[in-house]
Amino acid sequence: MFARLFVIASFILIPFSQTSAEQVRARDIGIKPGVLSPGDNNAITDVAGVLVGHVTLNEGASIRTGATAILPHGGNIYQNKVPAAAVIGNGFGKMMGYSQIHELGEIETPIVLTNTLNVPRAADAILDWTLAQPGNKAVRSINAVVGETNDAGLNDIRGRHLTPEIIIRSIEDAKSGPVEEGDVGAGKGTIAFGWKGGIGTSSRVLPEPLGGYTVGVLVQSNYGGTLVMDGVPVGEELGQYYLQDYVDSDVADGSIMMIVATDAPLSDRNLERLGNRALVGLARTGSAMTNGSGDYVISFSTAESVRRTPQRRNGNATLEEVPNNRMSPLFQAVAEATEEAIYNSMLMARTVSTVDARSGASRTIEELPVDKIREILKKYGR
Repeated sequence: MFARLFVIASFILIPFSQTSAEQVRARDIGIKPGVLSPGDNNAITDVAGVLVGHVTLNEGASIRTGATAILPHGGNIYQNKVPAAAVIGNGFGKMMGYSQIHELGEIETPIVLTNTLNVPRAADAILDWTLAQPGNKAVRSINAVVGETNDAGLNDIRGRHLTPEIIIRSIEDAKSGPVEEGDVGAGKGTIAFGWKGGIGTSSRVLPEPLGGYTVGVLVQSNYGGTLVMDGVPVGEELGQYYLQDYVDSDVADGSIMMIVATDAPLSDRNLERLGNRALVGLARTGSAMTNGSGDYVISFSTAESVRRTPQRRNGNATLEEVPNNRMSPLFQAVAEATEEAIYNSMLMARTVSTVDARSGASRTIEELPVDKIREILKKYGR
């Protein structure tokens, strides 16, 4: 029998050989999308206060899944809600909590990403964690926010092996600083463009004359298309891309969750506009957001001046917000960070093998061939 192995935060146990000759981030091989500079960690956690945690379940021959939690701040999120928005590119997905974000323009819990059939259990984890927070004894209604992609290509998804008790660890272990990427957390069993997908992140910092704000993005990549990296047709060069052999097929289907954080004081309306520009970054990677794809963006602001505190919710409040005519630099920042986060999600992922729990068929999804990508980039003068 196989022992149950948990991967929590940065501690990893792998049951059989799934190692990589090289794991790199996009900038390590010269891919630097856009014109703006990243933050210190080039991660969503460069937005002050944002915390990220993973729990990865890597069990036996067929279980490759996990959860990733994103906390807008380290305090009581229910009592100190953040303005937020949710944007749908193509809506083939099972995101939970969308309607209240859309209606009220705020988030009151951690955001948890996981696989499709574990969305209710992730919600249970959020509910348990939120109800237990000091100051929440009178809470009787919670809008849990859960995003998902379907990892059935590598994971025994029907087994629903993630429990609320496992998932809650991703929330409890969330921290600031560098973010682990690749085949971890909710990205353990994902596939992107036919290669191994995963969790990726990136950030951009605006120059002081433009406000000095930070925009950070975290993605869970599990979609397809024709891979383009910083304008270079990598998928075509490697001979693996959508519509390569078919008039129509589902090889470009799948999903991606994009979480956008910023310290710019934005209204929920302008956070929706910001989320729409994350789709620009997605498109640059070669996605057409096909019929069977779920493409979701959740964006929020951590700025204290727009936080939905009890005092502001129950009284008159004057909020200082970035005006419309100063949004364009933030739009540029989120498009660049989303694009780079997707590249990081794939470049940092390792080859993963599995055995179908029902048919017994084995399957291996290879990591991106970094050496070949270096050659392709050189060919195109990068």
